[in-house]
Amino acid sequence: MDNHSFQDQPLPSDTTEQPGLAESSPSSSRLPVGVVAALAGVVLAAGSATAWFTWQTVTSRAPQPEPTVAVSPSPLAAPIEDPPIAQEPAVDAPSDAEPTGEPIAVVQQRTVQVYWLKDDGQKTTLVPASVSVESGDRPEEILKATFEALLLGPSDNTVGSTIPRDTTLRSVKVEDDGVHVDLSNSFTQGGGSTSMTGRLAQVVYTATTLDPNAKVWITIEGKPLEVLGGEGILVNQPTSRADIAEDFSL
Repeated sequence: MDNHSFQDQPLPSDTTEQPGLAESSPSSSRLPVGVVAALAGVVLAAGSATAWFTWQTVTSRAPQPEPTVAVSPSPLAAPIEDPPIAQEPAVDAPSDAEPTGEPIAVVQQRTVQVYWLKDDGQKTTLVPASVSVESGDRPEEILKATFEALLLGPSDNTVGSTIPRDTTLRSVKVEDDGVHVDLSNSFTQGGGSTSMTGRLAQVVYTATTLDPNAKVWITIEGKPLEVLGGEGILVNQPTSRADIAEDFSL
């Protein structure tokens, strides 16, 4: 082959755009100036088709910029937020006093009347006396405190009681038909007719201190009191102040 066949063709330079190359920015599509100059020297020195082929191969392998593709963010790629944590309902701290569903009794000092006996040598009479007790507002609570004061006996030496000291109150209830008083068996022990009549009057009048017209039902250990004492004093059931007034005056 003639060595001068390529002499008349223009040499490639760093400013001549090569055919077939994609357009790119100057910084990415062209070789460095030093590399281009060295390759051009090789072509000129060799002056052969081999050198020209080498030039074409090197320049065609120049790194091409990768196309930039704008990618919109995918909704699937968005960060998934943690689901809200369910909040447990607040629990009030327990208080010292837990509600029981029942009204709380208010205890206060009260003045009530109990009935003692007074013997003047000729007759025995009932004597009312005011005493101070602590109780709630309910009638049963007031009567319970009143009977407890009665069974303790008088503190005044001028009056007395014929109710035996070991007598206890088992229960007292206020119902539609009257006041129900249940006493221990000691209430029926000892004494004659005067003593039995006197103690019966004390119970009936004390039981009706809140309502003088109320009827009184007396039981002993849960059984109705019908006969009191060895002499057989009959007790009406129910009984009242009117039944006792025939024997005692106030």
